[in-house]
Amino acid sequence: MTPHLSDLPSLAVRRPTLIVVLNLLIVIAGLAALLGVEVRELPDVDRPVVVVRAFFDGASPETMDAEVTSVVESAVARVSGVKSIKSASEENNMRVRAEFGPDVNLDLAANDVREAVARIERTLPEGVDAVTVVKSDHDAYPIIRLALVSEALSQDAITRLAENEVVTELSAIPGVASVDLFGDQEQVLRIVIDPMRLARYGLTIDDVATVIRGVSLDIPAGSFKSDDHMLLVRADASVWRPEEIESLAIRGDTRLRDVAQAFYGPADALSHSLLNGRRVIGIGIVRKAQSNTIEISNAVDKAITHIQRRLDNVEIVKISDDARFIRSSVREVVTSLSITVGVVVLVIFVFMGSLRATLLPAVAIPVALIGTVAAIYLLGFSINILTLLALVLATGMIVDDAIVVVENIQRQRKLGLKPMAASVIGARQVFFAVLATTATLVSVFLPIAFLPSLAGRLFSEFGFVLAIAVAISSFVALTLCPMLAARLPEEPADRAPGFLDRIGAGLNLVYRRVLEFTLSARLLVLGGMGLIALTAVGVYDTLDEELLPKEDRGAIIIMMQGPDGVGLDYMDRQSVQAERLLEPLRESGEVENVFA
Repeated sequence: MTPHLSDLPSLAVRRPTLIVVLNLLIVIAGLAALLGVEVRELPDVDRPVVVVRAFFDGASPETMDAEVTSVVESAVARVSGVKSIKSASEENNMRVRAEFGPDVNLDLAANDVREAVARIERTLPEGVDAVTVVKSDHDAYPIIRLALVSEALSQDAITRLAENEVVTELSAIPGVASVDLFGDQEQVLRIVIDPMRLARYGLTIDDVATVIRGVSLDIPAGSFKSDDHMLLVRADASVWRPEEIESLAIRGDTRLRDVAQAFYGPADALSHSLLNGRRVIGIGIVRKAQSNTIEISNAVDKAITHIQRRLDNVEIVKISDDARFIRSSVREVVTSLSITVGVVVLVIFVFMGSLRATLLPAVAIPVALIGTVAAIYLLGFSINILTLLALVLATGMIVDDAIVVVENIQRQRKLGLKPMAASVIGARQVFFAVLATTATLVSVFLPIAFLPSLAGRLFSEFGFVLAIAVAISSFVALTLCPMLAARLPEEPADRAPGFLDRIGAGLNLVYRRVLEFTLSARLLVLGGMGLIALTAVGVYDTLDEELLPKEDRGAIIIMMQGPDGVGLDYMDRQSVQAERLLEPLRESGEVENVFA
């Protein structure tokens, strides 16, 4: 005879080893998944964005738009999968931002954009620097900010160290889109022309510029071949040392040294960076779209430790790190989950009044929660604030099935049945009720995972995790709980009612009176419920709407804008004054760092 589905409790009671092994497999799978599951702040909902940048010294915004931006934009528009394109042309630079559909592979999309840009790169005006393609939003804020501090080295020396030692290593970290420098001063070749001498020799600045443009000459000049060897010949007339530049002939016997002086010096500053009032070189690390902030932060910490060993007289200071907030948020939710489990078990004990009966739901909770972690790993989800919130919410639902099963088994015992018979009959009587409850909850939460647009992608893991946790809890309640209940010793029959029993009896009496009143005043109750529903609908329209609530990340950004036409030195002085106003807060410990 084929066993009926509702005989699962009977199988659980008759085959305890099988049930223990199945539930242990769930726990072991969950514990193993904890070692490999990804941890992040929110589910991966980053839009696939590719940004193309180009620089053209001396070009006005109109020139950039007509000769560079429009050409690049038309090339990117032909890439398959592009959803929208935005472009901006500014003095000396431009950017084109291409957003792709949510299902597009970002790496493949970036490669397609690079190929499209490479095909038109030769058609761009001479002087346009190498066009770069970055897998990140141009407007993305750095997730990590660092500062290079030195009392012994100059700004241009620190800049060279940053470019050669720090930026190269940080850029190689997986998930890093770009490493930007702030307050850096590159060393450039400066040529200071004496106008009086220039006029004396009958020369112009264009004559000097023409000579300098031709110094970088490096072209192939053929080859020498023999039967066994080939020797390549190269014509290299590049000069870079100041004395070589000064020896260049301008006209006849006139040399550059006769009218000008050449030397290496720091470039004009485009920005200044201050950390707690000290001049520093700032570093901003921008992550790629769809990358993990915590993994990048861990890799950056290792890289900083490695780099710091090689640098003398330079200290690398971490100013801010978004991963700190994420780790703190995840820890808080894990703590809330632990407290929730403890409170649920305590409430069960208070209302059931039996330590043995409380043990069964208490065992079901960790089995279902740990098993859900295994499902999170198998589905490619991550441990994030929303999935942990789903586990917190699911804790109360997980225990419902176990309470229903255990309470009915207890009732059968009070009717005089033996433990094994009471476990089988009690679980069998509520079998389809538990299944119906589980199916109802799954049908409520699972559609959340299929919401359209950004909200659907954000809450898909939330809906799936809730549905999976409830499904696992029903399996545990219908197998592990009856098996354990059949083997627990019976409660003493002559146990005197305690304080908690008297509270339960009092609540039962209050509930009976409330129920009698509601049944005798049906119209009043229905009218009251309708009034509450209408009030809720009216209040809903007055509430603010946003996708995610505002978060306190422990950082304040102050933006200052000066009058039109002011220079960098003016803004630098204003920034120093603003820092002085914040200095008392930093000295008192309320503010950790002030970075300007």
